Amino acid sequence: MTRTTAPRLRTLLLLLLAVTGALLAGASPASAHAALTGSDPAQGVVAGQAPTQVSLTFSEKVAMSDDSVRVLDPRGKPVQTGSPANVSGTTYAVKLESGLAKGTYTVTYQVVSADSHPVAGAYTFSVGAPSPTVVTGAGPAAGGGVVGGLYAFGRYASYAGFIVLAGGAAFVLACWQRGAGVRAVQRLVVGGWIALTAATLWLLLLRGSYTTSGTFADVFDLDLLGQVLQTKTGAALVSRLLLLAAAALFVAVLFGTYTRRTDVTEKRDLTFGLAVGGVVVAAGLATSWAMAEHASTGLQPGLAMPVDVVHLLAVAAWLGGLAALLTALYRAPAEHPVEAAAVRRFSRMAFGSVLALVATGVYQSWRQLGSWSAFTETRYGQLLLAKILLVAVLVGIAGLSRRWTGRLADRGADTERERTERVSTADTGRRRTERVRAADADTEQGPAERVRAADAGRSGAVSEEQVPAVTTGGGGAGGDAGDARRAAQLARQRAAVDAARRKRLRDADENRFGLRRSVLAEAGVALVLLAVTTALTQTEPGRTEQEAKAATSSPADSGTSTASGALTLDMPFDTGGTDGKGVVRVDLDPARTGGNEMHVYVQRPNGRAFDVPEVKVSFTLEAKKIGPLPVNPDHITTGHWSASGVQLPMAGDWRVAVTVRTSDIDQATVSKNAQIG
Repeated sequence: MTRTTAPRLRTLLLLLLAVTGALLAGASPASAHAALTGSDPAQGVVAGQAPTQVSLTFSEKVAMSDDSVRVLDPRGKPVQTGSPANVSGTTYAVKLESGLAKGTYTVTYQVVSADSHPVAGAYTFSVGAPSPTVVTGAGPAAGGGVVGGLYAFGRYASYAGFIVLAGGAAFVLACWQRGAGVRAVQRLVVGGWIALTAATLWLLLLRGSYTTSGTFADVFDLDLLGQVLQTKTGAALVSRLLLLAAAALFVAVLFGTYTRRTDVTEKRDLTFGLAVGGVVVAAGLATSWAMAEHASTGLQPGLAMPVDVVHLLAVAAWLGGLAALLTALYRAPAEHPVEAAAVRRFSRMAFGSVLALVATGVYQSWRQLGSWSAFTETRYGQLLLAKILLVAVLVGIAGLSRRWTGRLADRGADTERERTERVSTADTGRRRTERVRAADADTEQGPAERVRAADAGRSGAVSEEQVPAVTTGGGGAGGDAGDARRAAQLARQRAAVDAARRKRLRDADENRFGLRRSVLAEAGVALVLLAVTTALTQTEPGRTEQEAKAATSSPADSGTSTASGALTLDMPFDTGGTDGKGVVRVDLDPARTGGNEMHVYVQRPNGRAFDVPEVKVSFTLEAKKIGPLPVNPDHITTGHWSASGVQLPMAGDWRVAVTVRTSDIDQATVSKNAQIG
């Protein structure tokens, strides 16, 4: 490796770590792929009589354990009895103790969605009247903390290992078969196999803690591991390990028997067999993700899973082949450089992969988003836009690489023609010189010498006395051995010098230098693209997020009144901070002149409770120049504020303004008009 290569690769590694860290830090603790779409009692409701059970409805089926749903009284004591049960479809219920006292109750839930991701949250309801509660927080932090970060890194490593393993092998078989004997390429592909195997084992150990307690001490809990093995995700990870055993055999044949085959027919047959076997193993590995991720649930899973497999294989062929090409350009020995023809073959393979990515990506985007607005209104859509932009940049850089490849091929053809012409000219000159020398020698030789030379030629033998003795400096066997060692050492030194000279000449080629730089840039963008893709797999799909938001929001954008006269106002806000978007809901009952009961709920865009430090409300009747009348509600629990006896002196069109502060410096005020009286 040249002196400038190592800093470039270190820079790529630092870029990878920085982007991965930023994405993981920006992700919410529990990136759920199922959402709570309904509950009974509903969030914030004040029930006249104590309910006998609590039911939760999700956007898809979920897996529950005995303590997945807990109901806590104002003092934090559990009041649920028994285990939650599936009552119908995606609705689950847990029984409550009889005779619940008045006050505010907190419902917490922690389940695993059908696409293997943990889902956690909490909400409150009241019996009789709201009351303060000692319960704080928004429920269990499933998928967060140290274990969540380690699990996310394991997912990234598994994707990267698969891409390098499958794509590197595809590059060798389809583009550069001589690369099977290059040690650097061998180390790259074997490294991908090791990374994927280690990451799979790591995910299997972390899975139990990741979906339950989130504590690192539970990573080595054998009981949790046994429970994981009985789940769909556990079965997918185990099947991946079995397929990796077959992949190890494939790699051993590719870099062992395949490199030693010299017969053209036998090598062609072995190439075909390895190609078929490699595609089967790679498709099986890709299926281990499809059967436990987004594709396995939601719309059209029967079509979505094979589409997901094709998508993963296309990514591996493109980015993994790119990694192998980069390794070949920088680390291949001077006597076996990667040819321009191999680069052209990879360019065609990459172009086909991009077409497959576009076709499958369009379908997946439609399936996961469902609307154009989800591109900008959901985190999944925003990440998808970033991924599309990175793919466009990568394709643009690949176009530059194709130009350098064409120039390199043209230069190679010109060089080969020049070399052939030089060799032909040198042979002609050498033969002419030999004829001249032979004629001169024949002229200088006398008649007697010519007769003796002819007699010696006819005798066909030369006596030993006529052969001069070859002497050595050391004399004897010891001297011969020393000369042999010195000769071998000199030969190695000459070979090293010759290899270094050829490498300098190769690296001095401006076309090859340009190709190496463009491929290095492609690899850098590919690392960021892989990080964004990993974050996408851990983010709630935009379709699910919008459906959950619609299910938990009021039917109309303006204030709505119930039959009893209660008023509900939903107002989106954005304080401008890093975590400043949400929706504030104001419930006013009975929304008449005189005293009113007010509840304020602050939610994130996905419908979960938003823990903000301060909420203020004011009422203004501009037609009568009354107000603003300030109201400072009491903090009940996470995302829930309440005030009693809110006095509105007159009927009319009141403007209700809510100020939400999300940090020490970030706040926003939103308002709506509502008819009171």
